[in-house]
Amino acid sequence: MTQVSLDQPASSSEPRRGALLVAAGILLSRLVGLARQRALAHYFGTSMAAAAFAAALRIPNFLQNLFGEGVLSASFIPVYAALTGRREQEEADRVAGAVFGLLSLVIGLLTALGMIALPWLMALIAPGFVGESYELTVRLVRIAFPGTALLVFSAWCLGVLNSHRRFFLSYAAPVVWNSTIILALLVADAEDAAELAVIATWATVAGSALQFGVQLPATLRLLGHFRPSFGITNPHVRQVVRNFVPVMFARGVVQLSAYIDLAYASLLSARALAALSQAQNISLLPVSLFGMAVSAAELPAMSQVSGTASEVARAMRTRIDAGLLRIAVPVVPSAIAFLMLGDVVAAAIFETGAFRAADTRYVWYLLMGSAVGLLASTSGRLYASAFYALKDPRTPFRLAVVRVALTAALAFYSVRYLPAQLGLPRDLGGAGITASTGLVAWFEYLLLKRFLGQRIGPTGLGRGVLAKLWGSAIGAATLALGLKWALGRLLGVRDAAAAEWGGTFLMPPALHPVPAAIVILGVFGAAYFGLVILLDVPFAREMIRRRLPARLRGKT
Repeated sequence: MTQVSLDQPASSSEPRRGALLVAAGILLSRLVGLARQRALAHYFGTSMAAAAFAAALRIPNFLQNLFGEGVLSASFIPVYAALTGRREQEEADRVAGAVFGLLSLVIGLLTALGMIALPWLMALIAPGFVGESYELTVRLVRIAFPGTALLVFSAWCLGVLNSHRRFFLSYAAPVVWNSTIILALLVADAEDAAELAVIATWATVAGSALQFGVQLPATLRLLGHFRPSFGITNPHVRQVVRNFVPVMFARGVVQLSAYIDLAYASLLSARALAALSQAQNISLLPVSLFGMAVSAAELPAMSQVSGTASEVARAMRTRIDAGLLRIAVPVVPSAIAFLMLGDVVAAAIFETGAFRAADTRYVWYLLMGSAVGLLASTSGRLYASAFYALKDPRTPFRLAVVRVALTAALAFYSVRYLPAQLGLPRDLGGAGITASTGLVAWFEYLLLKRFLGQRIGPTGLGRGVLAKLWGSAIGAATLALGLKWALGRLLGVRDAAAAEWGGTFLMPPALHPVPAAIVILGVFGAAYFGLVILLDVPFAREMIRRRLPARLRGKT
């Protein structure tokens, strides 16, 4: 979520209201995004068409990740918001117009170069694709590239809207993009999965145009004298460009890791690539809703800390420890749910149509790997924000480079050698990809914690608190597993003899995966929060009290 610092005064309730609107927009777009993933799983499963569609979106989306929301938020918003805060609206409009014009020029050139260099990009991103899968992916990428440019302009709208504290529209706008794809899948009259993938890709372009279009009128109303230009003589425009370049490279290093994972998965099979994309969509939910939210909210607060060196260090330690606890309370059970109940989660989201029980089990294996580093990756974001608050972006950037290199080496070993050494099916190397990312996330987290400790003193949650959280999550998951087994015995266990990995998938056939997940995960969540409250874990009781009616809060 983006925090905008303006010179103009703001009421004490305004930041809280803005944070609530951002969270509501993100949650809404994520929920519709999961519905899109479920629709894709229904029609494609983990087929070659699913893999081609996933790869086709990843290749042009590299431009969106480099020039989109995160980078523009860090470079454009501070300059534009400062001008509007000083009531220099005409100058702010000139900056917005110049940024729009420069983005148009750069994105147009890079899109054209990407279309020309597509064979080389395919060799880097999906080297395992040959024959039909290669041809289909190339066809889809050529369609998807223009939509990427429109999504970058959508991020420009977000910068303007957020600077004027118009939060909800920009973060809820992806709902339109996701809904367009879902609608296209529902009404399409395609002869086969490949043709349906083409239709879905055209829908991404239409959705990108609509996502930009729903924000543009409100954006233009805020820009009284908007004129696109290509000039960089304006000092404020040059400041945006100076801010943009280092943030873009830092963002690029982080994104590189995801593309390396995609390339390795393509070496395993089309199924592995499709399932990896599906598992990542699930595992990113707690990262977005908890890690990103807390880290983004704490960044301006830590940046405003003042006083002597010891006072600043003490205040920083207090904020970091509190933030780590707010992250850990919901993320620890998320990790345990992925590890022990990942089949329930994956079945509820994806198991429909062409996505079968065997596919659910395979995605669960990948979620097990993601569970390894979930807490480290979310907590590491908070430590990175602390370095940014201390005006030291180089330390997290250097560690990100090390992380990418180590992840690439470990993931390659997991794909190339580990399954054979353990006597496992080759496709299970996909779980090695996600587990490698998790292990290296812990390495990066510990280094961030150590280097920051050298500057402000030791931080982190005590072993006692972590033991209570992990113990509560494991105990609650064990109870949920017992319920899952009991339902299977009561209603009949689903035979998975035809599943590729063998064994039994203990989801009762008489109960749809969605209500099954509501029951099983509901018991898991209630048991977890009951245990952490019983064990008097800080913040957990406060977290529950805020969600109770006012007349009941005094009883907790």
